[in-house]
Amino acid sequence: MSDKKGSCLCGAVKVSAPSLSDSLGACHCNMCRKWSGGPFLAVDAGTDVSFEGEENVEIYDSSDWAQRGFCKTCGSNLFYKLKQTGQYIMSPTLFDESNFVFDHQVFIEEKPPYYDFANETKNMTGEEVFAMFSEE
Repeated sequence: MSDKKGSCLCGAVKVSAPSLSDSLGACHCNMCRKWSGGPFLAVDAGTDVSFEGEENVEIYDSSDWAQRGFCKTCGSNLFYKLKQTGQYIMSPTLFDESNFVFDHQVFIEEKPPYYDFANETKNMTGEEVFAMFSEE
């Protein structure tokens, strides 16, 4: 893990995530696909995330367990935040420098048949993901 900094497309929101993981995953759930236009590529940023330009961050309460944030100006997806833990799951494309390793996919049972990734990854169902988060 290393301190990573980045921004949305227009630069109105800047982000700093000192605990950003190098592990990159893809979420295939229906909500993430509708939100991002395809599988949501994501990295765990932990709970220690800071924003500059917070007045440009819009929050959407997408479910009982999570919120999604985006830039009000350019529409860039910023994060998926777990309500229970305050954990941020963020788009890797926000960050200026990256050395991510694509190693897991979640909600694999919701992945449509029209795309596949060539990478060998750990694949988890939605049920397995919820079980993992309930153990933490």
